[in-house]
Amino acid sequence: MTDVDAQQKPRRDARAKIMDAAVATIREKGFSATSVDELCKRAGVTKGAFFHHFDSKQALGVAAARHWDEMTSEFFAAQDYHAHNDPLQRVLGYIDFRKSILQGPVPEFTCLVGTMVQEVYDTAPAIREAVDITISRHAARLEADIAEAKQRYGIKAGWTAESLALHTQAVLQGAFILAKAKGGPEVAADSIDHLKRYVSLLFGEVAFEGGS
Repeated sequence: MTDVDAQQKPRRDARAKIMDAAVATIREKGFSATSVDELCKRAGVTKGAFFHHFDSKQALGVAAARHWDEMTSEFFAAQDYHAHNDPLQRVLGYIDFRKSILQGPVPEFTCLVGTMVQEVYDTAPAIREAVDITISRHAARLEADIAEAKQRYGIKAGWTAESLALHTQAVLQGAFILAKAKGGPEVAADSIDHLKRYVSLLFGEVAFEGGS
């Protein structure tokens, strides 16, 4: 390791600690209620270190959305539902997986970017844009499977793969809000079950027969 590497490593470590603290704290308390002082304390870094990496709390919010995008992209890409040859089963497998990860306290399974955008969509446009990019990218990966399934099974309905992919995200984000209101995952699990039924009905008998 060079002297430059040795000097840069603590900086990278401090940024990573702040990111970890931001993800945990914002999911627990929301963006507005999360203070820079609290993040520094939780991350074990100085306020100077925070402002070395982020010009403002809003800049942290943008970085947190991008970090969440990278982290969740890797997480979902590694899951088994991608192994299905049938694209419809990949879509239904994705929905099943979303239900399976409703584990632990509410902050541990709810969405960081969904939490942030509900609070700041009109007051922090840079965060809103970063959140939009994150959610849209996630939906786009599902959209590809939906489009392939629609073509494979000759579905001629007027709805688009993009609109259905975004609808899945609307249901999931709404389910997280209900989970917060009710204080537990049960209502979210029920919403995801309804989502799976809805998608299955769009594809008719092939979905209920497990595809081909």
